[in-house]
Order: sequence, then structure tokens, then C-alpha cells
Amino acid sequence: MLAHRQEALARLADFVPRAGRDYASDRNHDFGPDARDNVSVLSPWIRYRLLTEQEVVAATLERHSLTTAEKFVQEVCWRTYWKGWLEMRPGVWREFLAAVAEDRARVDANAGLRKAFSEAENGHTGLDAFDAWAQELVETGYLHNHARMWFASIWIFTLKLPWTLGADFFQRHLLDADPASNTLSWRWVAGIQTQGKTYLARPDNVAKFTGGRFRPTALALDAPPVAWPPPPRPTALPDVARPSDLTGRRSLLLVHPEDLHPESLVPRSLPLASALAVKAFDGTWPFGEKANAFVAAGIDDAASRVQDHFEIEAKTLDRFAPDSIVEACRAVEADTVVTPYAPVGPVADALESLEGALREAGLGLARLRRDWDELAWIHATKGFFPFKKQIPALLEGVGLR
Repeated sequence: MLAHRQEALARLADFVPRAGRDYASDRNHDFGPDARDNVSVLSPWIRYRLLTEQEVVAATLERHSLTTAEKFVQEVCWRTYWKGWLEMRPGVWREFLAAVAEDRARVDANAGLRKAFSEAENGHTGLDAFDAWAQELVETGYLHNHARMWFASIWIFTLKLPWTLGADFFQRHLLDADPASNTLSWRWVAGIQTQGKTYLARPDNVAKFTGGRFRPTALALDAPPVAWPPPPRPTALPDVARPSDLTGRRSLLLVHPEDLHPESLVPRSLPLASALAVKAFDGTWPFGEKANAFVAAGIDDAASRVQDHFEIEAKTLDRFAPDSIVEACRAVEADTVVTPYAPVGPVADALESLEGALREAGLGLARLRRDWDELAWIHATKGFFPFKKQIPALLEGVGLR
């Protein structure tokens, strides 16, 4: 998989004809890693915004009506919904990180649990479907969405392993893993996200939707919800800068992997002096080896596009370093760093630390948030179904209706 925008656009154009009724009828089928024509497999590019959700939906609606492509549009919007939900409840992410550390320590201290955990990660449980998915994930960095649900259910309810470590396993291997969709999807399977509602993997369902490739035996017969504190109430979204706030301010553009298409966010009219594109943050993100390589290539691609689009010099940094960014500002006499808004996660944490370093140097940080996020996230206060009702208004708000 090439982490280039041109590759993403080509894949999108190839899939769009199938985004209507074909997708709606076949999307839940996992025919195996060599037969993915029934789904888009665009999630790695969308995750890092080499493709934006808005342009994916726009391309789809140029070919299909919203009614015809409803299922695919909703699937794109799930990722938006998860991000908005977590953005208004950032403590859930910090709670997850703490629980992963605790559960790792518990596994290390228990030989039986440690063995079961190792067998699950390496695909040596004896459950053919689960083992195949574990190995496919590690080898390719991708799993079909339905397989992710089955895998999580078997991990939690059949193997009785901590859900947090399953989510962490995905996080370390999925190309498209992000704090919101990955963590909250695992919470949903475990009965934590929608309290009391779990997802149980059933042999007949697996057989049906894998075309008979698998029919696992010895799966759990029930799925009691994992005991967990209820989700907190949503808080207001953080304030952001507006392009109008930056008029007349000489700025440095900071590109990060949460948004690798700054050309569609940052106005060309802003007085940009130069750009820096950062590949990795604090030694922890991107989370896995494959994602790290994908992001590094995506950053190189974004830097090249930024340089051409804004007609400025764009350099890359292998690792986030506030001192280097401050130095880069001084070298071009910039008084502000402009950057795409980063949702809850390691990049957002890094930007918070950068803001302090810039303030000490007499410089500012301006985060710009996309209209798509601004209009959608405020509706992620409850479950997806109330959010889904807002999709037509969201599309109209960004000019797609």
C-alpha cells in the first residue's frame, strides 16, 4: 500500500462505482485478503486524511444518490462519529492507557494468562478463524470490519482476555488504528460503550459471512458485559483558531499525520513562511511498525504537495521536537505555528506541549479544524443512531446536498 494521495484517489475512483447497492448487499462478507472488491479498503488513507471524509462522500454522491449509497456514507461517518464522541470525553482515552498498563502487568505476573495472551497474539489458539485473522492482521496491517468484530468478541468472551490488551494488539498492528475508532469499537463489543449491549461471535454467522471459509467451534455461548464504569457526560469541544485570526501574521505550517491534506484546510492567502512535516511523536505514535512506515511515506508525500501548493520550502522531521520547531520559526521570522487540529491522542498531547514551548519563546500556536468535524462532532453526544439522523444536515452544511 502506497501512502500517497494519488494512490488514494485512484483507489477511490476504482471503488466508487461499487459504493451503492453492491456495497450495501455485500459489505459484511469477509471473503479473505485476496478478495476485497466488496469493500473500499480506503481506511488507511482516510485515517491519516490523505483522503478526507468529505471528498470520499462527495465522490460517492457524484455517482450515486444518498439513498442508494446510504450504507457506505454511514460507514464513512462512523469514523467521524467515534472521533467526535472521544473528543468530548478525552478522559476515556487516558483511562484506556492506564488500564492497558495495569493489564500488561497482570499478564506478566500470571503464567497461565501470559501463555493464553501469547497464543492469541500469535494466532496459535486452535480456533481456525481467529488464528487466521490474527496472522492476517500482523502480516498485512488490515482486517475486514466484520472480522474485527468477531475477533474482538472471541478475544473477550471465548478466550477471556482483557479487552484493553486486544484493543492494544489492534492498535499496534492496524494501519488505520486511531484512539477513537479502535478503542471505542472494542468498548462496544465488550458492552462498555453502549452499556449492557455486547457483540457475540456465532459459528453460523462466521460461516455465512466468510463464504464457508470458517466455522469455528467451542465459541462462547453468551457475552456478559464487561464490568466497567459508565461513560462520562460529554464536554464542550475545545476552541480553535479561524483563518481570519491569522491575517497579517507570518506563520510556519506544521504538518502532522492526523491530517495529511493541509492544502484543503489552510487558505493559500495566509502568509506562510515555510513548513515542517513531522513523522513520529514521542516514540509511541504511530503505534505499529507498518503504520510507522505508512505514515513516514505519507509525510514525505504531504511535504512535497505542500511545497508545490503553497510555494514554500517544506522540510521533514523524523521525530517531534518542540525546540526544532521553535528554531524553525525563528529562522524564517514566523511568529505563529499553524497546524491542522489533532483529535484526542498522542499528536494532540504533543501539540499541547508545543504550545507551552512556543509561548515561552513568544510565539503562538493556531489549530485549524475542518468544517466537517466542526459540524459533525457536536452531534456525537449519544449513540450513533441519533448521530446518523444528522448526516443529511452535515452534508448540506459542507455543500454536498
